[in-house]
Amino acid sequence: MGKATARLHAIIHGRVQGVNFRYYTLNEASSLDLVGWVANRRDGTVEVMAEGSRPALGQLLSFLHRGPSQARVDRVDSEWLEPTGQYTRFQVTA
Repeated sequence: MGKATARLHAIIHGRVQGVNFRYYTLNEASSLDLVGWVANRRDGTVEVMAEGSRPALGQLLSFLHRGPSQARVDRVDSEWLEPTGQYTRFQVTA
């Protein structure tokens, strides 16, 4: 990946745990050449932090609004931030 131009932070609400949401997100982010992470949160949501080009992050955000077929996305809280360049790949975390 080239130098990241944007950073996306998102919290996904709904039936998003136990439906492989993190792994579908990993595949989507990797295919878009993004770096960062995705994790389940204790409150039942999924959190994503991703860096890359703004268009690719926009595509990831569109995916997060629908999720995999087994998921039910009720709401996505997202914010755009300045990239830090701290990530080298996209990964699933605990």
